[in-house]
Amino acid sequence: MKVGPDISVVASLLGDPARANMVVAMSAGQALTAGELAREAGVTAQTASSHLAKLAAAGLIEGRKQGRHVYYSLSGPDVAGVIEALSGLAARTGHTRVRTGPKEPALRRARVCYDHLAGDLGVAMLDNLVHRGMIVGSGESLVLTKDGEAFMTALGLDLAALAALRRPLCKGCLDWSVRRSHLAGALGAALLKRFFALGWAQREPGTRIVAFSPRGLEAFREIFGVAEPAEATA
Repeated sequence: MKVGPDISVVASLLGDPARANMVVAMSAGQALTAGELAREAGVTAQTASSHLAKLAAAGLIEGRKQGRHVYYSLSGPDVAGVIEALSGLAARTGHTRVRTGPKEPALRRARVCYDHLAGDLGVAMLDNLVHRGMIVGSGESLVLTKDGEAFMTALGLDLAALAALRRPLCKGCLDWSVRRSHLAGALGAALLKRFFALGWAQREPGTRIVAFSPRGLEAFREIFGVAEPAEATA
């Protein structure tokens, strides 16, 4: 008798195109209604409800009732990490969508992966932090050094509060478009939130795209040593 985790259950749930589209939509970190997810999946409301019930029963998503609606979100950042890794695997093996839209370059450049920065800028940020010795490690296992602690504190982050959270402080997340790691964990989430608070960037409504202002991109490039032209999308 085989023991241990049964990946076939998760694989079968994510193997349905409609459910896959739903979890990809939720990997942006926003809670969505059944109606919104039905539109993302291209199915009827009744079919969407059936899919959501299966995903919830498996522990991949969770629902929260607010007013007349139930809002659905991924059950945790580990689920988002699996979706990002599967996206990278699909891209590497040639299983890509036939039609790409004008937003594709912006999505690859900077986007939200659950609650942290992904894409070219996210990977470049982590590369710079590792190169400067502020973060050490490889793959998923990353550690913030003393120099890194001083750097993050100077950026206005409360490291004591982040360390108290029930999630890793630093974690590598395999980026589907770059196919190298960007920074996840509590620190990655706090950095993206800080960029938003400083007015450097904002979410494009209804998308995962993170659009940097010219001033914000210049500040980002200066602090993280990212060599990229200073044109911006916001």
